[in-house]
Amino acid sequence: MLIGAAALIVYFFPDEKGRVASAPIAGFNRFLDAFGILLLTLGWLGIFDWFVKYRADRLVRLKTQLQDIVKATTVSTFWFLLISAVFSIRGTSPVSIALFWGAVTIGGVLTRIALRWVVTTARRSGFNYRHLLIIGANSRSAEFAERIEKSHELGYKLVGFVAESGEPEAEWEKQRKSTELIGRIDDLRALLETKQVDEILVCLSVESKFRTVSSILKEARDLGIVLRIVPDLAEVDLLKKFHVEEFDEEVVVTFFREQLLFQLLLKRLIDFSASLVGLVVLSPLFLVVSIVIKMTSPGPVFFSQDRVGMNQRRFQLYKFRSMVKDADARKSELQHLNEVDGPAFKMENDPRVTKIGKFIRKTSIDELPQLFNVLKGEMSLVGPRPPLPNEVSKYEWLFRRRLSVKPGITCVWQISGRSDTSFEEWMSMDKEYVENWSLWLDFKILLKTIPAVLLGKGAH
Repeated sequence: MLIGAAALIVYFFPDEKGRVASAPIAGFNRFLDAFGILLLTLGWLGIFDWFVKYRADRLVRLKTQLQDIVKATTVSTFWFLLISAVFSIRGTSPVSIALFWGAVTIGGVLTRIALRWVVTTARRSGFNYRHLLIIGANSRSAEFAERIEKSHELGYKLVGFVAESGEPEAEWEKQRKSTELIGRIDDLRALLETKQVDEILVCLSVESKFRTVSSILKEARDLGIVLRIVPDLAEVDLLKKFHVEEFDEEVVVTFFREQLLFQLLLKRLIDFSASLVGLVVLSPLFLVVSIVIKMTSPGPVFFSQDRVGMNQRRFQLYKFRSMVKDADARKSELQHLNEVDGPAFKMENDPRVTKIGKFIRKTSIDELPQLFNVLKGEMSLVGPRPPLPNEVSKYEWLFRRRLSVKPGITCVWQISGRSDTSFEEWMSMDKEYVENWSLWLDFKILLKTIPAVLLGKGAH
């Protein structure tokens, strides 16, 4: 109904000459117009089903609903723009499409607000409520119950709490009344047979209480009762990232499957095109640096080294040689002069560095040949710096998280002082990057890399 109303507003909106359509049927005289409108409608329904998710979910906030509406109408309007361009649907223009977006967005937002008001009023008056049973007598369940009770618009009536086999936690007893504890998990089946329960909320650690949670799930499934699980904060990421797939008629539950496939594809396309263009544009600089290195110290122009990449894949990393040719052999002699903690090795006045090497390291020119690694797909423009194999062997368990993505030429560490940061801080920065990665984050790091390189911040 909203789409139809918005379409009529657009249709009868005067054009640049002040004219309006003479008849509603005029824009649909051709088969292609009708086919285009059919595709528009199907696409619109699919987009709204993806963003808005047509389901009765009481725990979704109004703010979230309205954000989803705006996302859906925006993407759908781009779909409208595409369809109108491909099928040359008459009566459409950039102005009319913008008007269409405004009309359906405002209409969608107002109808959601109105519906929320009607439902909230009904629930506060004692209608349309659901009986909620909470499993777990702990601080987490007490806190969650308090938040639900304050949100009257959710329409929940608390049946009571069910504790584990032992006594309720002291924190729970401080916040709740003892009369609210109506049983133990061993009594759950009997409680469900006698109490009015529409939904069960489980506030237990899924990891440590997996068998218990499984038994609760079975009881809820047998009776057709809605089951919600509120995991420990540390388990949220674990449960958010599972994916159900099918393989040869078997159901497979996959955890930690990469969800940002389109962004990863764009990242690879950007890496490939940028590295290719960079190598072409910087070829004169490559030639000059190569000549200077060859003329000022004996040895090859390029330095290659075995490094560890994504999920422990080995590859040869390329650099302009900035040290004497036997630098690796002399490293053990200088190990006691290491100026950074952890397995990495850094020295501000490393005697192995050549004169030209100091300059190209300070300006990060020595890193430019890694564009070849990016072109080959072994590295990315942005990502954690690739470590040496012997460094990886000394990593603590959680430090290995940085190996789950492709290494990069620049990273958060690169723009945050490099050698001036501790090893722990470096690993923490990389972990945060991996967990919060996005194309926008890569773009910001690339922008911040420019002043960091020009100022030589933390470069040794």
